[in-house]
Amino acid sequence: MQDTRSNSERATTELREMIFSGALPPGSDHLETELAEKLGMSRTPVREAALTLRAQGLVELRPRRGLRINPVSAKDMADIYDILTELESLAAARAAEARYSRADLATLATAIGDMTEALAQDDLRAWANADDRFHRELVRLGGNARLSMIVSVMRDQVRRARATTLFIRPKPTQSNDDHRAVYQAIAEGDPKTAHDIHHAHRLHARDMLVSLLEKHQFHGL
Repeated sequence: MQDTRSNSERATTELREMIFSGALPPGSDHLETELAEKLGMSRTPVREAALTLRAQGLVELRPRRGLRINPVSAKDMADIYDILTELESLAAARAAEARYSRADLATLATAIGDMTEALAQDDLRAWANADDRFHRELVRLGGNARLSMIVSVMRDQVRRARATTLFIRPKPTQSNDDHRAVYQAIAEGDPKTAHDIHHAHRLHARDMLVSLLEKHQFHGL
């Protein structure tokens, strides 16, 4: 019984990660046998995981056709980004107010450097990874545990939407410039500039992402 529960939990965790990373794309169909083979386990824990993922709104169960990965909703992303924009911008302002040293901001600086290098190499997956690290660290530097908790709840859905649009979006050079400007404002202890630049950055990201999702959504699959 313990092994069954453990396998079910592992199947749920790994399938969620595959959905959020884009390895299981929105609108795609997958048989239980196929997923069980991918995960190296029997169909029973995969079936149990599928029920959990259905309850979370991530998949649809279709007779004789297995799981269908639900599309990323443009409306959901617009709603999520509206919240993220306000919360992350507040975190940026609080980080600037904290008067961190350059050493304290090293993780933020490293993420920016990695984003720059990734674009130079045309490695969008590496850029997305570094971008995620930048936003995680920005929220952490804001110093508000409750804010961090709320943002973490929405982070997986943002990752999923970004994975869906990563290779059809414009090259994110402006995003890198925005991150550098936010970093500079935090380093200089300028909360208004940090807030305003990040707020505009997130609004632009929201509009671009929602537009792409609306244009390329896989309706009717």
